[in-house]
Amino acid sequence: MAENRNADDKPAATDAARRPIRSFVRREGRLTPSQKRALVELWPQYGIDFAHGLLDLDQEFHRDAPGRRVLEIGFGNGAVLAQLAVSRPGDDFLGIEVHRPGVGHLLQLLKETECNNVRIIRDDAVEVLKEMLPPESLDEVLLFFPDPWPKKRHHKRRIVQPAFIELVASKLKPGGVFHLATDWQNYAEQMLELIDNASAFENVAGAGKYSERPASRPETKFERRGLRLGHEVWDLLYRKR
Repeated sequence: MAENRNADDKPAATDAARRPIRSFVRREGRLTPSQKRALVELWPQYGIDFAHGLLDLDQEFHRDAPGRRVLEIGFGNGAVLAQLAVSRPGDDFLGIEVHRPGVGHLLQLLKETECNNVRIIRDDAVEVLKEMLPPESLDEVLLFFPDPWPKKRHHKRRIVQPAFIELVASKLKPGGVFHLATDWQNYAEQMLELIDNASAFENVAGAGKYSERPASRPETKFERRGLRLGHEVWDLLYRKR
């Protein structure tokens, strides 16, 4: 007997195929009471809610003509972003992170350091780049130790893909810098090959080469963990043509 199906019904596979492949999963750890409090009390000062429409960054940071505007994608617990912001008070920093404990921790750090040159968006970085950031509005984009998705069948979830590279390039000013770092050799090799072949970028160290870790890049928690496990660390710096 033929299966009865409403004309509006669609196979589950169709819906699944339409869902974008995410580079993250929301597996959050426990929020501490102080992080919960920070998310409530400090978000109005530092947070930007996701919305469809380009941001006026001068308005968000309450100043125009800053030194540089810097985006960090996936800032983890926020320690590096807070350190950079404190050391560079003339620059504006925008951080994107999906996990609430990390956002709460960064909010606490910003309050402790009385740092006011950071704004935070808690959402998917790809969607934020597409929907909220104006073209050629950034001087630097930082991507430090993104999830390596080490199993081969999961490599499609890695954030560094050709479409993402083009998206980052569209938001950087000419001469702007895309700085990546990873402690997974296979991922470093993939990054190097893909971005070396992207027409929008030139490799600061020269084609096919990794960069020395700049003294200006603070060591991250994930980096220290990788080093304890015997991993090497690879930095890649690209300049928009």
